Amino acid sequence: MQKLKTRRSAKKRFRKTVNGSFVRRKAFKGHLLEKKSSKRKRELSKHMKVFFGDSIALRSMLPYL
Repeated sequence: MQKLKTRRSAKKRFRKTVNGSFVRRKAFKGHLLEKKSSKRKRELSKHMKVFFGDSIALRSMLPYL
């Protein structure tokens, strides 16, 4: 059987936690940061757990994580 290929774009964006769920960065923190408040930027810096339905697709994209 051939080795499964990892989706490289998904590997850069998601990582797996100890209990098997995936975490991701929040959106809207890439640019235009001057107009956003410090509180908003601080909240956007935190990681967020991926929803269960999306994590099913991620398991096939990242078979070796």
